[in-house]
Amino acid sequence: MDILEEIKQQQKRVDTNVSSLKKTGKRFAEAERDYKIAVNKKALELKDGGMPVTLIQLVIYGYPDIARLRFERDSAEILYNANQEALNVAKLQLRVLLNQYDKEYSNCE
Repeated sequence: MDILEEIKQQQKRVDTNVSSLKKTGKRFAEAERDYKIAVNKKALELKDGGMPVTLIQLVIYGYPDIARLRFERDSAEILYNANQEALNVAKLQLRVLLNQYDKEYSNCE
């Protein structure tokens, strides 16, 4: 495979990773929003139910619905961060290919 073809393929990978990052970033933001809304709602319920405010932060994360949303938020964050790293790797590989191309074809002049 010639280097120009490799560069084109790597550019496609970068584009694909950018699209993926947009999707996972949105999912992460939505999961964060849902989690924070649920935590606030549950905290108000506990407070209205007479639980001391100082205890709410200790017990709120043990409720199954809150724990599930926290897990979903954390999972979405991990996927988003993995996609960020994949994009960084793809960009680095593209730069390496471009540098290789410059070295090979600058000597042809």
